[in-house]
Amino acid sequence: MMNPLIIKLGGVLLDSEEALERLFTTLANFRQSHQRPLVIVHGGGCLVDELMKKLSLPVKKKNGLRVTPADQIDIITGALAGTANKTLLAWAKKHGINGVGLCLGDGDSVTVTKLDEELGHVGRAKPGSAKLITTLLEAGFLPIISSIGVTAEGELMNVNADQAATALAATLGADLILLSDVSGILDGKGQRIAEMTAAKAEQLIEQGIITDGMIVKVNAALDAARTLGRPVDIASWRHADQLPSLFNGVAIGTRILA
Repeated sequence: MMNPLIIKLGGVLLDSEEALERLFTTLANFRQSHQRPLVIVHGGGCLVDELMKKLSLPVKKKNGLRVTPADQIDIITGALAGTANKTLLAWAKKHGINGVGLCLGDGDSVTVTKLDEELGHVGRAKPGSAKLITTLLEAGFLPIISSIGVTAEGELMNVNADQAATALAATLGADLILLSDVSGILDGKGQRIAEMTAAKAEQLIEQGIITDGMIVKVNAALDAARTLGRPVDIASWRHADQLPSLFNGVAIGTRILA
């Protein structure tokens, strides 16, 4: 089996039917014309924010990570492992793709521990067992995995989806693409940066050019590149016509170097 490609989906993609249509059409075509196994990892921050708003619950973040109190983890699990996951599964089915909806805890695919007491039910992701996902890939399925994890003590944890995708890539020896709303990392003038090193990232964070959620994304990508010993791509899902090139290893966004 070729080494798998993990595609991490994020941003408002889940809210856009047009974007999902384009993405899954591309995925279906790619699967037909290439032997490369694909895995999807997703968050669903926008979906969770909407739900919290409807329920009049406050959304708190610390260093770009969502604070998840004990009384909110069930709601967040429902949104991510439930609605977001099954919505993506439905899109896969609509496009003739045999998907399987999972979370990080299934088959111990990603090991999750509590990250920080102050963040509540927020997990740290580490590589786990490749057995379940490899079995599914060999049988021709497309695993669609939400960023909800389970600790050894049986507690549900909300895991940053970029970090979850990194841990899974390390587990499977897979290549990783982080798809988001932006076309990559932008410089102070709004121009896409083609390649990024740790030193360059630190400089841009110090200058206040990379901020908030993008810091988490860049650090996750740098961590992934270091962990995996290979480059990681940050790119936009908006350019569906460029996605097949991206899936074949052509950089269309920002390539993060180890």
